[in-house]
Amino acid sequence: MAEISTIARPYAEALFQVAKQGNLQEWADTVSQLALIAADPQVVAIVGDPHTTDTQLFDLFSGVLGGSLPGNAVGLLRTLIENGRLALLPEIARQFAFLKNAHEGIADADITSAFALDDAQVAELVAALERKFAIKLRAKVTVDPSLIGGVRVAVGDEVLDTSVKTRLEQMRTSLTA
Repeated sequence: MAEISTIARPYAEALFQVAKQGNLQEWADTVSQLALIAADPQVVAIVGDPHTTDTQLFDLFSGVLGGSLPGNAVGLLRTLIENGRLALLPEIARQFAFLKNAHEGIADADITSAFALDDAQVAELVAALERKFAIKLRAKVTVDPSLIGGVRVAVGDEVLDTSVKTRLEQMRTSLTA
């Protein structure tokens, strides 16, 4: 069986081509909302129920969105429902966001710190990371005290981990080897 990312890629790419012709951010918001709905455990159960009709699924999604589904998104939703691909929505949204960011020359940076960082510290860290990766970064900062100290930064599939926790684990590994 093909991987979810492989199956979702053509949908994300086609959607991105359509979205570039209109409001890219509006499309990103819509796909993100659809993905959140599709990932809800109750919705997953309804989608997996063989007695649920395509019309019921469409009504469910459009109802949760309050009937504010943009015209082109109706086509996307109907296509995914007809092809039994609603479960792909979270992956489609992830790949769409990646394509959008690449188009805009931006990447998401997930920064995890052992301690809360103030705005100046975040700005300094982001500036250093932008120089390293040679791309504009949109940072999301979270705090994880289990890191003990330092930060862990994920940009795309690259991870920079300078946390004390990781260094201690590396020391433990080298001492027991």
